[in-house]
Amino acid sequence: MPAATSPFAALKDTALFTPLTLGKLALEHRIVQAPLTRMRAEKQGDVNVPGDLLVEYYSQRANKGGLQLTEATDICKTASGYPGVPGVFAESQLAGWKRVTDAVHAKGGSIYVQLWHTGRASGQKMRGGAQPLSSSSIPMQGNYLDGTPCADEPPKPASVEEIQELTQTWAAAAKAAVEQAGFDGVEIHGANGYLLDQFLHDNVNVRDDAYGGSVEKRCRFPLEVIKAVSDAIGADKVGIRLSPFNYFQDTKDSNPNAHWAYLCTQIAGLPNAQRPAYVHMVEPRFDEVLDEEQKMAALAQYTSADGTTAENAPVKKVVNSLTPFRNILKEAGVKFLSAGGFDRDTAAKKIEEGTADAIVMGRYFISNPDLVERLRQGYPLNKYDRTTFYGGDHKGYSDYPFYEQ
Repeated sequence: MPAATSPFAALKDTALFTPLTLGKLALEHRIVQAPLTRMRAEKQGDVNVPGDLLVEYYSQRANKGGLQLTEATDICKTASGYPGVPGVFAESQLAGWKRVTDAVHAKGGSIYVQLWHTGRASGQKMRGGAQPLSSSSIPMQGNYLDGTPCADEPPKPASVEEIQELTQTWAAAAKAAVEQAGFDGVEIHGANGYLLDQFLHDNVNVRDDAYGGSVEKRCRFPLEVIKAVSDAIGADKVGIRLSPFNYFQDTKDSNPNAHWAYLCTQIAGLPNAQRPAYVHMVEPRFDEVLDEEQKMAALAQYTSADGTTAENAPVKKVVNSLTPFRNILKEAGVKFLSAGGFDRDTAAKKIEEGTADAIVMGRYFISNPDLVERLRQGYPLNKYDRTTFYGGDHKGYSDYPFYEQ
């Protein structure tokens, strides 16, 4: 009898499965594993170390000619304080990550580490008593992960000296990640309401010094981190994640279309030696709390491209989209990665219409270790279990089955 045909379209002949040069990498397809916080590193002494479970998890999802982005990873001991989140600041962590990168490379894949500092997103009790730093002293609403009201532990506005020190810490973390842990490159986390994003959004950054006030000053810290990291490991091994339309963790900029266009223009204008290989952005429709309809309705407040709000000013309805940012970066040869709720029906179309160079997928990579092959051949996908996303053991982490014909 002939083999049963899949009810799903095979994507092997679509633009999703065409080669892509990304900095130093020669990718064979354009499906990238998203950076996914999973909180499963092993506690060893006072640090969290990638152990056997992480080696198995990343190795399962490695694929020939593909790129994986790791979970957000601490650049220093006080960068997050989240349980089970690994770092790259201790020798034991670097050794643990080297086992991961070796396993990925053995399967012909490439892997970047995403480097972060959470800023005001986690409190001092979670950082061994160290007060969280942010662009200003405005706390988030609600409670920290440990249950402490955020208002009870407000952040400290980082001094200029602390900003400059953190910039060098990012660079040192990148250098250690590449040279000691064997990563192919790094992604700077400048999104989702974490430290660098707290400098970009004008509802959080109310400073009046060289790092706040105007959009030029609000962009200064992220740009300095890009330059420092590029100087440390080479710009062709550097990417940055941004989320201009983000609402997560109480970030809500007054004019993301104009402000992130400025940031992208500055990135595009960096010299070759400091211009990152790619920018990775989150689609406006995606939100951690709101559904797509609610999010797009909320974004409808942005009605003029230049932010004009005067009653007698001409109003031009703006379609909130990543495409204008992609177009700015494309002129400078900076590749564009797009994330946010893509599936087998929408991923290829995004590449074919030319509005992204690669698609970043998360939840389906969680539940399908062989996601790339399933999409290539049109095989069905495993469903994901949200209750096992954060923390725990192998359940919902490394026990999802591979497809069997």
